[in-house]
Amino acid sequence: MKIIVAAAQFAPEVLSLKGSVAKACSLIRDAGKNGTRLLAFPETWIPVYPLWVDMGAFSQWDNPKSKRLYARLYENSLRVDSEEMRSICKVCRDVGVFVVLGINETESSSKSIYNTIVMISERGELLSAHRKLVPTFGERLIWGQGDGSGLTVQHTEFGSVGGLICWEHWMPPARQVLHEQGETIHVAAWPHGKERHQLASRHYAFEGRCFVIASAMYLEKSMFPDDFELQEELTSQPDILLPGGSAVIGPDASYIAGPVLNKEEMVTAEIDTTMAIVESLTLDVAGHYSRPDVFQLSVTTPKKNNR
Repeated sequence: MKIIVAAAQFAPEVLSLKGSVAKACSLIRDAGKNGTRLLAFPETWIPVYPLWVDMGAFSQWDNPKSKRLYARLYENSLRVDSEEMRSICKVCRDVGVFVVLGINETESSSKSIYNTIVMISERGELLSAHRKLVPTFGERLIWGQGDGSGLTVQHTEFGSVGGLICWEHWMPPARQVLHEQGETIHVAAWPHGKERHQLASRHYAFEGRCFVIASAMYLEKSMFPDDFELQEELTSQPDILLPGGSAVIGPDASYIAGPVLNKEEMVTAEIDTTMAIVESLTLDVAGHYSRPDVFQLSVTTPKKNNR
């Protein structure tokens, strides 16, 4: 089946929930008008990837600016049971686009923030929410740990869609869990698509014999609000903070579109999903190239999802 897929390589309205939701809805509408069936956003696109965790001052104990910035991010993060999420779902339904969206997620029962990707069907149904299992290095100052409940693949008329976040692509059990659910299309959500992230995305496509949409953010220093709490540190950073690098990769690990760098762009490609079957002749890590008599994989999921 031939369909059009895309990665939304755009900046959000930085640290603005309202502005980022409005921009997401606009991008989804534009994608639908262009015939896109599946649109993928970068890691924690709403309201921005918190790259300040690696800038220095944020990690200082009891820093009042850091605490205010955490509160600001919390207040502008997205709840899956919110009116903002329902507005995004409505747009997906109106234009018939399946969306994989990276968000900073909060919930009413805690003051923690999670790195989450949500999947929304073309009928506007919120299908799943996967929280990043292990925040990477400085990210642990921001996000709580996820669980196994979101390691699921969604079955659509154009194939099975799954996704992982950033360095989860170097977690072999997480990859295999999705491989065993028969992914046709995989969304690799990244903050940016530098070389090692390209390598991981292409490896995933080859290993899983699936298409990979590597979605990465473009972000400039000038896009931060003037009252950003760590403005002094921000001024010493390069003008382009996150250069993008989004791409669409085939199940043979070859590029179909991209990677696109140093600009905002809807990175779009037409794919033929039957190629995921064609390329499985020589390798199927969940089928004829597996040894279930030797290896067993189990996933622990919570008894009740606390969302």
